[in-house]
Amino acid sequence: MSNRLPEVTRRRFLTWSGVAAAAVGLTAGATQVPWSSLLDGATHTPLQPGQGVLVVVTLYGGNDGLNTVVPASDDTYQAQRHELAYSPAEVLDVGQGLGLNPGLAGTKGLFDDGRVAIVRGVGYPEPDHSHFRSMAIWQTASPASPTGAGWLGRWLDGTGEDPLRAVSMDSVLPPLLTGASTAASTLPATGSTLPTGAQGAAFRALAGVDPSDDLLRARVARSGRDLAQVEQVLGPTLAASRDRGASGNDAGAAAGSPAGGGKHSQLADQLQTIAALVEARVPTRVWSVSLGGFDTHADERDTQQRLLAELDAALTPFVARLGTTDAGRQVVTMVYSEFGRRVLANASQGTDHGTANPVFLLGAPVVGGLYGEQPSLTDLDAGDLRASTDFRDVYATVLSGVLGADPGSVLGPGRTPLSGVLAT
Repeated sequence: MSNRLPEVTRRRFLTWSGVAAAAVGLTAGATQVPWSSLLDGATHTPLQPGQGVLVVVTLYGGNDGLNTVVPASDDTYQAQRHELAYSPAEVLDVGQGLGLNPGLAGTKGLFDDGRVAIVRGVGYPEPDHSHFRSMAIWQTASPASPTGAGWLGRWLDGTGEDPLRAVSMDSVLPPLLTGASTAASTLPATGSTLPTGAQGAAFRALAGVDPSDDLLRARVARSGRDLAQVEQVLGPTLAASRDRGASGNDAGAAAGSPAGGGKHSQLADQLQTIAALVEARVPTRVWSVSLGGFDTHADERDTQQRLLAELDAALTPFVARLGTTDAGRQVVTMVYSEFGRRVLANASQGTDHGTANPVFLLGAPVVGGLYGEQPSLTDLDAGDLRASTDFRDVYATVLSGVLGADPGSVLGPGRTPLSGVLAT
């Protein structure tokens, strides 16, 4: 096969482009879903009107809920938090004496538009302060005893074998998407960018069919053709996403973005890729992304606000964009962390591991507003906030209202979806 770049061998070029690595992963039986499968799904089994899509955003590290949905006018909050506290004038008023962290300006705009539901005081009985154990509880929905299956993994177990039903944009599959007999797939968001110009022409030539290829090289070349097909089908949509981010012509830019956070973050890129794939009607019903760094035991205020601004700058244009298309209006996004923080700030102007926390639901199907009870800052359980909403009831809400599933088959008996959070 001819090569227009004589100094670059076929093997070296494909290895440099990352395609070989992807092919090796597929050869080894990894759960990485090839782009061709997504496109085949969009063509032959497209997402149907009325099929809800759930996007799960996991905040690793235990986000401080009291400085996210802030009771700034509460005297106890001010007395217990000292330099860590926000004044009423600094927060973004959402009513009932609460305000959003200043880093969530875009989310405040969505809240005002009725597209954000904030469920307050979410937790579980006998809370655990360990990151590992508490995250395992949230991801398996099994507070009482360990289980090897995630809550959405159990949904996968009961709905067939199609690997496209759930996809993680992280390189490592989170436990929530692992079932007893099946699991979700992973997708590298960076796989959609191809070289242009002469290198692009060489790439397409090298990815062509060559009868003399052995099995592995043939698979590598097929991966290259897959990527080229993705670029052809989704390229305009993905390019438009990148252009909007670069020009600042999106709601996230209006929200502002402190250093380190922003619309060009990995999370923002992952969400824009998900938006493009939803609009292409890829039949995936569950997507998973994450943002880490919330374990803020010292100097918390600036660090957390920067992280929330990064989250905000990724979420806001994502939700706003999806609200403009028929397929996008089928999407609900859920944001959660493994626990909140204690009321009293520690000596390092951070906070220690706590319990109850707010959960955010965003999207066109969401009936915006405040739900659940705001935890008391004086009626505490050994220094911890008392939860008033079981997190499994939030899961029951999205299982029934978004995925059309029976919550009992996934979560067990006794769970009650939250009333009025999703439009019927």
